[in-house]
Amino acid sequence: MILCSFRDAVEEDSLWLKESLLEEDVLCWFPMGDEREVEDAVRIWIGYNRLGSAFTALSPEGDICGMATLYIQPFKKYRHQCLFSIVVGKKWRGQGIGKQIIEYLEHVAQTKFHIEILHLEVYEGNPAQRLYARMGFKTFGKQPGFIKDRQGRYFAKNFMQKRL
Repeated sequence: MILCSFRDAVEEDSLWLKESLLEEDVLCWFPMGDEREVEDAVRIWIGYNRLGSAFTALSPEGDICGMATLYIQPFKKYRHQCLFSIVVGKKWRGQGIGKQIIEYLEHVAQTKFHIEILHLEVYEGNPAQRLYARMGFKTFGKQPGFIKDRQGRYFAKNFMQKRL
């Protein structure tokens, strides 16, 4: 298994994130549908670096192998819980990088932000859903027909969470 190091995401990481999200086998699992929407999502994702909740995973050689963000809530009533997003680079998948990123997110969520519940939204059929389940995330809801792909097929959005 490759061991990652982590740092706060920086603006320069935007290019890697955009390129990764535009890969067809990644983009199909996110709600964005074109380059403009991906650029908006990247701007929001990287914007969380001002709160210290956007992260970049680096290989031992210093290459970006993944990124993640905790969408920290601005309102006190919601701050005990947090949505997150994660992407692992194509050449790094299946090597334990996603697990390390989630473990890192859990640690930072608890120690820095005092998050009690992490949650995510994942479309049915997304292979990452198996990883989330192995990491202790439980499905708590499903929205059928949430997304429609380019071929006209509908997919449900599954809601998963984990109490930290």
